[in-house]
Amino acid sequence: MLAHEEFVAALAAVAREPGLRALVIGAEGRAFSAGGDFDEMLEAHRNQAVRAQMTRDARNVFNGIIDLPIPVISAVQGAAIGLGATIACLSDIVIAWRGAKIADTHVAVGIAAGDGGIISWSQAVGINRAKRYLLTGDIITGEQAYQFGLVTELADTPEAVLPAARAIAERIRSLPADGVNGTKRAFAAITRARAGEAFELGLALEMESMTSPDIVETIKRLRQR
Repeated sequence: MLAHEEFVAALAAVAREPGLRALVIGAEGRAFSAGGDFDEMLEAHRNQAVRAQMTRDARNVFNGIIDLPIPVISAVQGAAIGLGATIACLSDIVIAWRGAKIADTHVAVGIAAGDGGIISWSQAVGINRAKRYLLTGDIITGEQAYQFGLVTELADTPEAVLPAARAIAERIRSLPADGVNGTKRAFAAITRARAGEAFELGLALEMESMTSPDIVETIKRLRQR
């Protein structure tokens, strides 16, 4: 949960900084975001207070990205799993390595995909395709994600992703701010409207699924693989 809180704090700091024109979200190493923590899930299974904190964290991440007044660009150089995929889908522009792995694997652990994935995937790839991948937890590549519309542009190597994202940020910076930021706000209103339909219900169902006795055995099996 600390990582969620740090991410939200970073978004808030960006929002307070005058004169910024775009935000690039990137990562170092093999993963953009490797997904949830099994130990944290088991703690949430046992502890209602942990589930309440997870709900607040998910809500703050989702709203933090949507409310940011400047465009958000995700640079996906490696695996984007679970909330990492949600963050990418919520971004205004997504640059990805064609071999990157992208998935929302909540269902593989026995948890409802409620922390924004249903909203962000449906908006990015369409509701039918979102159902296909969130109901199975199957992985897609960056190249498939580009074909589906989730990824905006592809890079041939992981190392080329961040420079490509920064180049688009520079392109945005060269344009008049009022036009760019107004357009961003209008798009954000669409996402917020979609969130009003199912986001809170999804969060509630995710936390409810955390209490299932099956989750302990499921995590045990996954760890043994």
